[in-house]
Amino acid sequence: MFIVAFVAFSLFNYVGDPVHNMVGQEASTEKREEIREKLGLNDPVHTQFLRFIGNAVKGEFGLSYQLKRPVSDLIAERLPATLELVFISALIAIVSGVVLGVYTGINRDGFLSNIILILSLFGVSLPTFVIGILFIYLFSVILGILPSFGRGEVVDLGFWNTGFLTLSGIKAIILPSITLSLFQMTYIIRLVRAEMMEILQTDYIKFARARGIEKNAINFKHALKNGLIPVITITGINVGTLIAFSIITETVFQWPGMGFLFINAVHFVDIPIMSAYLIMVAFIFVMINFIVDITYYIIDPRIRIKEEVSSE
Repeated sequence: MFIVAFVAFSLFNYVGDPVHNMVGQEASTEKREEIREKLGLNDPVHTQFLRFIGNAVKGEFGLSYQLKRPVSDLIAERLPATLELVFISALIAIVSGVVLGVYTGINRDGFLSNIILILSLFGVSLPTFVIGILFIYLFSVILGILPSFGRGEVVDLGFWNTGFLTLSGIKAIILPSITLSLFQMTYIIRLVRAEMMEILQTDYIKFARARGIEKNAINFKHALKNGLIPVITITGINVGTLIAFSIITETVFQWPGMGFLFINAVHFVDIPIMSAYLIMVAFIFVMINFIVDITYYIIDPRIRIKEEVSSE
């Protein structure tokens, strides 16, 4: 996070002139110097960096050059939309990916398994924006059953605005969430399938079969549980990348989230928003990896045993 903060600070201070972006070319030299002094841009670099970190910890990233509003307010307005989209996409990807991966791993030569694997190639190969456009054309233009853009009607709960409580909000999130989840889902399918096929060939699984243990208990209690460790690792990283991929999805579906805000910021060279987005995404990645480490401890008893042995 310290390194990311330094990159964001460099972006904030050394990509163009912040004063020029705020006042334009018609401002006088005295006015520019007054603003530079007010913003602390004449202070030593290390002083500016420490002040930037202190403000970032408090969630303060300055004013948007384009919108003339605090960046923290803009992020607070857009964050619920992005988190809801990422949450639903991750849920679809994980649940569908694990279920289909287990099925194709157990029935490796089945006709349906081969169909699932063939279809998964499209999810891996096609770019996200192409899938989104195809979905819009099919479900919005031809069938007319789902909206092609926007978030629908939202309900303001005070601390959160959500579309989950309205029919139009639920319908609006279907296409972008499926579009965003497809790449991750197909990746998880192939990963779970490979893990299941490898574990089902191990000696302890063969011994369990010889003992007459029920097939479902072998597949799900022993094989799947032991195959979840690498799946959790990749899934944790991929959930973080969903935020990065959401930039494209939000642009295609005009979803009013942080990704769409970031794209507009790039277009107008709105450095405060770009810096805040960079730090926000990095923080989410760090938290997700922290949660993944804790999940290791819960799922894998070998980690707990090693800790007990080392403590003794």
